[in-house]
Amino acid sequence: MAHQLRAVGLDFIEVAPVRMVFVRQMAAAPEAVYRALADDVPGWSEWFSAVTFARPTGDGSTREIHLRGGGRFQETIIAAKEPEVYAYRVDVANTPGIRAFAEEWRLTPSGTGTLVRWTFALDGTAPIRLAAKLGRAGLRRAFRGAVAALDRRIAV
Repeated sequence: MAHQLRAVGLDFIEVAPVRMVFVRQMAAAPEAVYRALADDVPGWSEWFSAVTFARPTGDGSTREIHLRGGGRFQETIIAAKEPEVYAYRVDVANTPGIRAFAEEWRLTPSGTGTLVRWTFALDGTAPIRLAAKLGRAGLRRAFRGAVAALDRRIAV
C-alpha cells in the first residue's frame, strides 16, 4: 500500500531526525559522476545493487525506484546543480511509518577524481527510526559497493 510522505526541501538533509553521511573517493571526475547520477537514472540498477529498477517519470523531475526486498518509491528531484549536488525526496513509499525521506549526493573535486558524500535523511515513527539506525552498517556497505561499481562503470 502506498503512503504519501511529507514534502521536504534540501534543508531537511541537515535537520532530519535520522541522518547518516557516508564518504568515499572515486577516480572519476565530478562531471562524469554527476551525469551518471542525474542523466542515467535507468543505469542505477547496473551499479547500485540495492536498486532493481529505476526510471525517470514525468518531465524528468521525478523518478520511480524499486529496491531489492520490495521497497517502492516515487521521488522528486530537489537539487540538481551540475557537477556539485544531486538530491531527491521520496514522495510516496510502500513502507508504512516513514514520514519524510531524502537523499543527497554531494560531489567535490579531489585531485583528478571526486570525493562523494551521500547523506541519507529520514523522519518516521520510532520503529522506523530505530530500524534505519540499525541498518547503518548495511547502508555503508551498499554505498561503498555502489561507488566502486559506478567508478568501474564510468571508467569503461
